[in-house]
Amino acid sequence: MITTVDYHTGGEPFRIVTGGVPEIAGSGVLDRRTTAMAEFDDVRRLLCNEPRGHADMYGCFLVPPDDSGARLGALFWHKDGFSTACGHGTIALGAYAVHEGLVEAPADGVTDVVVDVPSGRVTARVRTAAGRVDAVTFVNVPSFVLARGVPAGDVLVDLAYGGAVYASLPAAGLGLTVEPRHLGALIEHARRIKAALAGHPATRHPSDERLSGVYGVIFHEDLPDLPDLDGVRHQRNVTVFADGEVDRSPCGSGTAARMALLHDADGTATLVHESVVGSVFTARVGATSSDGVVAEIDGTAYRTGRHTFELDPADPFPTGFTLR
Repeated sequence: MITTVDYHTGGEPFRIVTGGVPEIAGSGVLDRRTTAMAEFDDVRRLLCNEPRGHADMYGCFLVPPDDSGARLGALFWHKDGFSTACGHGTIALGAYAVHEGLVEAPADGVTDVVVDVPSGRVTARVRTAAGRVDAVTFVNVPSFVLARGVPAGDVLVDLAYGGAVYASLPAAGLGLTVEPRHLGALIEHARRIKAALAGHPATRHPSDERLSGVYGVIFHEDLPDLPDLDGVRHQRNVTVFADGEVDRSPCGSGTAARMALLHDADGTATLVHESVVGSVFTARVGATSSDGVVAEIDGTAYRTGRHTFELDPADPFPTGFTLR
């Protein structure tokens, strides 16, 4: 039996495995990811695939942090494998740590939940009000521009790192808008773009090959300025990651990658970032350095349930299936 606590952040699911999985070996979280990919992929598929999940499911295995400087370690997964970063998941982990009493939190105040993930050490800054989680700020690893105007089939994309590598392009360049009615076309474009960029040198992480390769494709569009927020960038996006998965949230690590591109282009310091379902993250540049910009991204997460999953030994679909 495997136990989980499930959340959603901006509409995007996040399944936290709390029991029933043996310890995943490794000298650090990034090494544990390699072990999980080799030895725990059947568990990922059981929890992510139908009938227990669906084609756009997301979650994590909890693992020990790299050292005492962090409270948790997390290995993020989706229907196609294991990712290196997950902003919406980090927001959910912050809410989870406070809800479950893993960290002491005041009834009114701010509590930092430090989490080691494959891309590095991140923070979920949890704000509580009247004893409830009110909001969570995801403080990411440094994000930076990798390349601009990179050919990907018949389009040009900008590449940036936000804990994972993302390709960005305006939806209008494809004659589309960021709306649910265009999701099918956007997914197919994202698959073609990822395939065209496979192995491209511009998609390589500068210091760790395990963080290389395009993880997601971000289609974006500008929105009208918001009242009383002069100079604040306002965009809508949909991020298609892995093999055609659609992020219902504005995508945390993808938003960080967008902040790196926008700040590099025109000094944008704040972005109100909407998703394809209307949820919103507000991102700002918290710090800059030679390593890039540190994006701080505000959102929140809501617990949706607790589960105990079982596998009948006679089940003809032991690790499930995906039907889209």
